[in-house]
Amino acid sequence: MVVQENFSLKDYNTFGIDAKARFFVEIESINDLQEILSKDQYPRKILLGGGSNMLLTDDINALVIHVDLKGKQTISETSETIHLKVMAGENWHKVVLWTLEHGYGGLENMSLIPGNTGTAPVQNIGAYGVELKDVFHSCEAIRIADQELVSFTKEECKFGYRDSYFKNEGKEKYVITSVTFTLSKINHKLNTGYGAIEEELRKDAIANPSIKDISNAVIAIRKSKLPDPKELGNSGSFFKNPLVSKEFFESFSADNPNAPFYKVSDSIYKIPAGWLIEQCGFKGKRFGDAGVHSKQALVLVNYGNATGQDILNLSSRIIDEVQSKFNITISPEVNIIKNNPYN
Repeated sequence: MVVQENFSLKDYNTFGIDAKARFFVEIESINDLQEILSKDQYPRKILLGGGSNMLLTDDINALVIHVDLKGKQTISETSETIHLKVMAGENWHKVVLWTLEHGYGGLENMSLIPGNTGTAPVQNIGAYGVELKDVFHSCEAIRIADQELVSFTKEECKFGYRDSYFKNEGKEKYVITSVTFTLSKINHKLNTGYGAIEEELRKDAIANPSIKDISNAVIAIRKSKLPDPKELGNSGSFFKNPLVSKEFFESFSADNPNAPFYKVSDSIYKIPAGWLIEQCGFKGKRFGDAGVHSKQALVLVNYGNATGQDILNLSSRIIDEVQSKFNITISPEVNIIKNNPYN
């Protein structure tokens, strides 16, 4: 375990922002993680996983801890289900593909989501009608205050839409080290009714899809809309889809009859943020090296040399325009990392 100084994070965040960490350390074991968290010469510590759900707005005057814990383990199983424990540093999409290769269902709709497994519960990742909470059993985390390894149930995680205990009361208090999923071995529950999955399956003449077929459809859809971070810096969907009341939705729909929407419950509706942003004229627009992707307005991109502040300024402008045009507040899905100097 070697602590490095003035370390560039450009290769550790999918936006490709060339911010520097005053201190940086790579962690590959729980014991090393407990040890580094106990060191009080670093007053501020920032956890880094796959770097896919963050925007660095400045150099970071802190110890950046890259959690690179690896491994998978079967905790228990029956003829119908398996409890699979996955360490935090495992790449999310590779985990999804691994489960499909073994015939385990539940993660297929979340194929190709960038990032690592340990950060998935923090924002309750989700895509195409499925959220992490739907397959979540429990997770283990180290409590930063005393370096104790503790366990969280689904209820204790307080999952909400792109939200969890770890983004609120538990923020900066825990480091997730592993996540255990409940996955199906037979009688898989297929979810094909969200977005363009059914259309993609029809295109491939698939009438009775397998979990692998659904994954392939999701991958095809995402690749058609979302840029590869290795080719064009981005963090996937930058904004959450806003949730509105039934009363607001009825008024909004009367004014915007062609607007897409999803009914969440009898009283809550979801309006795609990408559609709202596109209606404000931002889709495909470029402002210096910061821009809005030409195929998906939810995605902000770095064309090469944008700073984190450039991306943040663009996001603020978009939020203001959507608020002004539709009276709807959209908010970032990504974690905005701002500097907080210490001596």
